[in-house]
Amino acid sequence: MNANLDITPMQEWINTDGKPLIIAGPCSAETEEQVLETANRIKAEGYAHIMRAGVWKPRTRPGSFEGMGEPALQWLVEAKKQTGLPLACEVATPEHVELSLKYGVDVLWIGARTTVNPFNVQDLADALKGVDIPVLVKNPVNPDLALWVGAFERLQNSGLKKLGAIHRGFSNAQETKYRNSPMWQLAVEMKRLFPQLPMIGDPSHMAGKRALLTELSQRILDLNYDGMIIETHRDPDAAWSDASQQVTPEVLGTMLRELEVRQANYGADFSDELAAMRAKIDNVDRELMEVLAARMAIVEKLGEYKRDNNVAVLQLDRWKQVHADRAKQASGLGLYPEFVEELFKLVHLESIRKQTEVMSSITA
Repeated sequence: MNANLDITPMQEWINTDGKPLIIAGPCSAETEEQVLETANRIKAEGYAHIMRAGVWKPRTRPGSFEGMGEPALQWLVEAKKQTGLPLACEVATPEHVELSLKYGVDVLWIGARTTVNPFNVQDLADALKGVDIPVLVKNPVNPDLALWVGAFERLQNSGLKKLGAIHRGFSNAQETKYRNSPMWQLAVEMKRLFPQLPMIGDPSHMAGKRALLTELSQRILDLNYDGMIIETHRDPDAAWSDASQQVTPEVLGTMLRELEVRQANYGADFSDELAAMRAKIDNVDRELMEVLAARMAIVEKLGEYKRDNNVAVLQLDRWKQVHADRAKQASGLGLYPEFVEELFKLVHLESIRKQTEVMSSITA
């Protein structure tokens, strides 16, 4: 994927004193009292650089709470006046952009359901043309890196340079312990393509439940993300949306203080030891590729046998057995079953491709 983005460093539009950026606030702005109490409790904890709140909520089904709209922006303005915290909210239409700018919202973000639609993103990019405001873009609902990159390209074409990515996880047809599967490799690949692009983790939407927030937040920091956006509410269980994944401002403060922030760089004293361990990893990686090559050689012979005996390539019962067995073996080896499942999905797809290629070949 060939692309280039001209990004203004995050430190030029928000001062975090060298700490990870923390954006905190309720999933939804419900009432003025709720917004102001939550904002002041966040401010009292001292960890937040920006306050967030949903003003318009794109819901899966009609009839659900879809946000308070323009009146909520007035509450946010008062919260900013009382706390001094900059404001962030989600926009999904040009009208949302116009109203947010009218009320002085400091940071906008584009949600996952919007990122997935290039027409919607282009409408927002057109509405933001000539505006100098930070815009954060959540990953699309489905794991499509090109869609995510395309959203940034559209915004860049409108002259926006204060851009950042929000990694909130991806929808997965399979049952996992997370509401949205992190699929860390996609965010890491985005960071590899655009190392200058700030990466913000969203553990709330990955987790779906507050019990998983700490482990996901630590993983985000371990991967050297630039910050996190986390939902916090004065009374989480009474929240009108996403109640199970929100925590009180005080609980969030305790969690953040207990997390370990890793050093992005290391000194000369560690260089030799790291080089030695990386050399070992390189050797193991070569062995892995040799094993994969040996597996594919067997797969090729299997394809020839199926072709010669008129047997279909895809055998679902066999794949189900492999899928279950490998996940079980992973647990016994101290590997995450989810990781092994994803790995063998790729291996299986390559095996199908190889056998299909053999099937279409003409025997001598």
